[in-house]
Order: sequence, then C-alpha cells, then structure tokens
Amino acid sequence: MAQFGFGADKAETTAEDLSGGERARLLLQLVAMQKPHLLILDEPTNHLDIDSRRALTDALNDYEGAVLLITHDRSLIELVTDRLWLAADGTVQPFEGDVDAYAALVLERARAAARAEGAGTERSEASSQKTQRKAAAEARARVAPLKRAVEQVEQQMERLSRSLAELDAQLADPALFTRDPGLAVKLGKERAAAADALAAAETEWMDRAEAYEAARAGAGV
Repeated sequence: MAQFGFGADKAETTAEDLSGGERARLLLQLVAMQKPHLLILDEPTNHLDIDSRRALTDALNDYEGAVLLITHDRSLIELVTDRLWLAADGTVQPFEGDVDAYAALVLERARAAARAEGAGTERSEASSQKTQRKAAAEARARVAPLKRAVEQVEQQMERLSRSLAELDAQLADPALFTRDPGLAVKLGKERAAAADALAAAETEWMDRAEAYEAARAGAGV
C-alpha cells in the first residue's frame, strides 16, 4: 500500500471515504497485485494529483506486460507509449507519426471539415449580404475568446518555464546540498511540481489551440 502512496493512516479507510485520485490508485494497486500480462487503461490520469501521475508514469514504464492506453493526456502519451494507433472513420490503424504529427492531422481535418461545410452551405442557399455579415461577426466573436484562452495558457507556460530555469540554476550549485539540505529538498520538490504543471499546461495549450484553429477555419479568418 505504501508503494501506491497509502500511509498507515489510510490502512483502515473504506473505499467510499477515499478521494477520486486515491480510488484510482487503489484500483491500480489491485490490478498490480494480480500481475496480468495486459493492462487496458481508459483515461487513467483522470482525478490523479501530480504525485499520483508521476507514480503511474513510473509504474507503466517499469511494467513488463503490454499496455493498451486510451487517453487525452499528451504528456502521458509522450512519456510512456512506443506505438500510436489512430481511431477514425470507423477504423483503427497504426499511426506512424508522433504526437505533434497527430496534432497537425487533427487541425487539418478540422479545417477540411470547415471548408466542406462552408462549401455545402454556399451550394444549398444564397444568403443575403446582411446575413453573411452577421454570420461573420458571430464567428469572429466565437474566435476571440478562444484566442485569449490560448494566449493565457502561453503566458502560463512562459511563467512556468522561467520558474523551472530559476530552480535549475539554484539546484546546479553543488554547495547547496551541503550548506542547506532542507532547502535543496524543497527546491527539488518545487521543480518537480513546476515540471508537472508545465506538462499539464502544454496539454491544455494543445486542446485550446486545436479549438482555436478549428474556429478560425470555420470563420474564414
């Protein structure tokens, strides 16, 4: 139980009194005890805190069996997977690219769908100029908050990157570990938390950027 983050104070706790992340860790522990040859995990990082996400990543990398992973967590995909499959158009096919290539594919499919929808609309009806101007204004209004959302995440990523650089600079001093071991441990934990936060922000940025690009394509801007 300790290996999965459950201390002595949790030994007698019933499952219904555990948090969502603790329940997820309990299920993973029960699975690990059975030592299966295949794990099928659907969004395993949902409800997990930063420490639990890191423990899950380490456990999956150490696992000697096969893992089928369904997830929207980009950082988890990049850290543990060695083969990607694309589920689309009623089929499941091997995907030869990496996560960045998949992101580009999603954006291109969104643009193509928007263009096709726009062409179909033009063929089906001839809107008046007033209606077209109104539609364009509404489209721009939908795009603007999505752009701001992307910019906010980018600013957050910049702050986290600066924080990581500052922490790395402090931890690069070998004398720190003998001069103030407690501070060194504290800075190490802060760096791990900042790195996890940056990975989560990058995943959020990808989702928001996809939504923004799809909205831009639909609005023709």
